[in-house]
Amino acid sequence: MVTWGETIMSDKIKKGSSNVSFSLSKWFRQVSTNPPSVNILVGAVILYALFILGGGLYTLTNHPLPALITSSGAIYFIYPNISQQFVSDTVVSGILYGLGFLGLFMIYRSTKNAYNPRQAYILLIIGVTFLLLSYVFLEASIAYKISGGQ
Repeated sequence: MVTWGETIMSDKIKKGSSNVSFSLSKWFRQVSTNPPSVNILVGAVILYALFILGGGLYTLTNHPLPALITSSGAIYFIYPNISQQFVSDTVVSGILYGLGFLGLFMIYRSTKNAYNPRQAYILLIIGVTFLLLSYVFLEASIAYKISGGQ
């Protein structure tokens, strides 16, 4: 036997579930009909480029080791040969490419702050620093790989 209070609770649950499905369908309709923001598209393209440049396809197709720990306890994050790589090679190079891109972006933003020369100068210095750090560490990792880990 169903009492009056149980019927009301059952109706509230049904209403709540129909509201959730309605709000989800409304959200899906809005997302599928509105074009994505330009900033989101640019961010997605940049992340895709960083993934490709960092060696993400090699990591996905060849399933390399994450890193190497030798019997003496040394940990290698960068593979000491130019023909292969660790997963950590992909992560390190992706981060360094991202740092270089961030430096270029900061240099670009510094040109937009002509009305505030102090902020423009700080952005320029930080951007150049990021760009140079990225370049130096990428070159050092490539030289390490070419030399065979010597």
